Formats: sequence, C-alpha cells, structure tokens
Amino acid sequence: MGVNAACLADDPAAPHSYKLYCPPLRTSPRVARDFVTSVLRTLDLTSAVDAAALCTSELVTNTYLHAGGAGSLLWLAIELPTVRVTVYDDNPTEPTSHPVPDYGEHGRGLQLVGSLADKWGVCQGAPLGLGGTRGKGVWFVLAAG
Repeated sequence: MGVNAACLADDPAAPHSYKLYCPPLRTSPRVARDFVTSVLRTLDLTSAVDAAALCTSELVTNTYLHAGGAGSLLWLAIELPTVRVTVYDDNPTEPTSHPVPDYGEHGRGLQLVGSLADKWGVCQGAPLGLGGTRGKGVWFVLAAG
C-alpha cells in the first residue's frame, strides 16, 4: 500500500518550511520573532520557542543594523527533530563576533546565538532579490523534540 499524499500533507512531522520577508524597518526583528514563535507554538514545538525567538530576533536585528539593502528573508525549516532558521540578506560580509566590555549595550547577538543554538553558521549566497550569489545567510539549528 502506498503513502497517501493527503495524509502526509497534514503530518506535522513531515519536513516543511515557512518564509517571511523582513523589510529594512526597525520593527522587523519583533515581527520575525513573533512569526517564529507563532509557528513553533502552533506545531507544539514549545521546547524550542524561547531560544528560537531570541536567536531569530538577534539575526534579524543584525541584518537591519549592519547589512543595509533590501531587507532580509527569514526561512524557518521544520525537519524533526530539529528546526533551522536562516536569515538571508544581500551583504556578502560575514558577521563577526568580538569581545564586548561588561558595560557594553551592543555586540552580544552572535554570542547569544552561539550559546543557545545547537549549531550555527554562515552560508554564502542568498535568494534572488536579496543578493543572489553575492548575499549570505546566517543560520542556526535547535532541537525541537
């Protein structure tokens, strides 16, 4: 007996993804954070919500503050037992993490992502309209099961 495609489409364990365009506005990090939170809660992946929301907010904030350009594209991929978030922009420069003084108010975003995510990294290239071969994606992976 074959797999019923209609049943597979409603299976929350089947790999699937969601995308959100984030315009270059100061409100985009909050919208992106709320988007990821909503998707993960709807799918009952609550163990990953807090870390995913914070990491997403940090990556979209970095894009807003440092990448410039046309904004960013957030891609949330669900492939249990993990979730992966990638934030693409049109700036090919890789983000850098650097020491921040104890009293500093900025500069800890990538350190937070590194401490909360199971893995994170940078890939060269972005979707057309956001840099294509010249852009980049910053991603993180979290356990969600």
